[in-house]
Amino acid sequence: MYFKPTSKIIAALLLAVSLSSCIATKSFEQPDIETKNLYPFKQAELDSTTLADMPWQEVFEDSKLQELIREALRNNLELQNAIQQIRIAEADFYQGKMSMLPSLTANGSASYNEQSDNSSTLTGGAAIPASEQYAVSLSSSWELDVWGKLTSVKKASYAALLQTEATRRAVQTSLIANVANAYYRLLALDRQLEITKQTVENRRQDVETVKSLKESAVVTGVSVQQSIANQYAAEVTIPQLQQQITEQEHALSKLLGRAPGSIQRSSLSEQEALDSLSTGVPAQLLRNRPDIIAAENSFRSAFELTNNARAYFYPSFTLTAEGGFRSLETQDLFKPGSVFYNLIGGLTQPIFNRGQNRARLKRSKAQQEQALNQLRSTILDASTEVSNALSQFKNVDQQLMLRKKQLKALENAVQYSRELLQYGEANYAEVLTAQQNYLSAQISNVNDRLLRLTAGVNLYRALGGGWNKQVEEEGTNPENSTQPNNGE
Repeated sequence: MYFKPTSKIIAALLLAVSLSSCIATKSFEQPDIETKNLYPFKQAELDSTTLADMPWQEVFEDSKLQELIREALRNNLELQNAIQQIRIAEADFYQGKMSMLPSLTANGSASYNEQSDNSSTLTGGAAIPASEQYAVSLSSSWELDVWGKLTSVKKASYAALLQTEATRRAVQTSLIANVANAYYRLLALDRQLEITKQTVENRRQDVETVKSLKESAVVTGVSVQQSIANQYAAEVTIPQLQQQITEQEHALSKLLGRAPGSIQRSSLSEQEALDSLSTGVPAQLLRNRPDIIAAENSFRSAFELTNNARAYFYPSFTLTAEGGFRSLETQDLFKPGSVFYNLIGGLTQPIFNRGQNRARLKRSKAQQEQALNQLRSTILDASTEVSNALSQFKNVDQQLMLRKKQLKALENAVQYSRELLQYGEANYAEVLTAQQNYLSAQISNVNDRLLRLTAGVNLYRALGGGWNKQVEEEGTNPENSTQPNNGE
């Protein structure tokens, strides 16, 4: 019967907590983001099909490239750091969730007290006898979350956890795109080296031809020297290209998380560029882009921290309790007569704290506004990247078509100039010019094909492809062992 008033007081206090917490905090609402005009082309051209929903294994069909991407997902150090950042955020979330629970501490003590002869005496002059005391107890303390101060911290830490997971996905999408682009650049350099070596071989034959023409008095010695110089001009680019290939292999090795070395690869001629330009509707960009998802959760975390700062203006309620056994004799310690307990309720109302609460709230509001601006900026960046990639994708097709015509014309020019040179109707300078122009166009054609491939990669990444609806590689998905619980 003695505990009933206390129980009623606690029940009433808990009811007050639930009713008053909405006073200090506000409910989160998604920010209003305009998506209608994110893409600079007619909305009627759009449908819900998006390239981002394709798993990367279907986008990149080269088996050697797939192996490299898998290796990067397992070993890339930046991605591993992003995974560890998730675990840090999980620990912060768990810590914030546990702060809402009461603490419980076990205590044990033993004391022996003996007074000096001259400190105090009993009546009649007898000294106070020595005393002993033994105690075993449990103590608990609990801050009631009346104003939502602790709840807002928990929600903020949960949003931060979701932000780190989205950031990990953003790192993954960028990593897949970077590996693919680096691989394609390596194949393009290989092709340029092949073209250069073939050009050197052709020019060696040209030297022999010009020497024969000189013996026939068709050309002069100047033409012979020009043909030799022309051969060396092509040959000198071979070590330059070999150095670029080595550096590109080492750059790709770093993405793979391995020491510099050679890269197993196929050829540029085996690559097929993307034939899909499906961008989906702009609203899907918000769902697929992990950096936008991360920015949204960053804003939500800042919103909840503003709630937390606002709650500091209200009083704090605490309950402390202690109970156990206390006795002067060890043999009586756990007897019913040794039981003791106490329950204390406390209230702390801030009156003057040198403006710390106002400064905290002002800072939190400014950080919340920064997070909202960053979200809007991230969406604009994503829109720009999609638009640029799509424009590059379309323009490079026209560029390839025109380059094909240029190559055909220059190939004919080289052939005709050689024939005219043999009949003495053209000088070697004309042959030299035609050859140089043809080599330059061949190299440019390789670069055009590289642009076509990288345009597809960039569009896939810009749309948020590379993480959605795919089987994650073992060791790259932290949810396998650290799936976050719903903190709402």
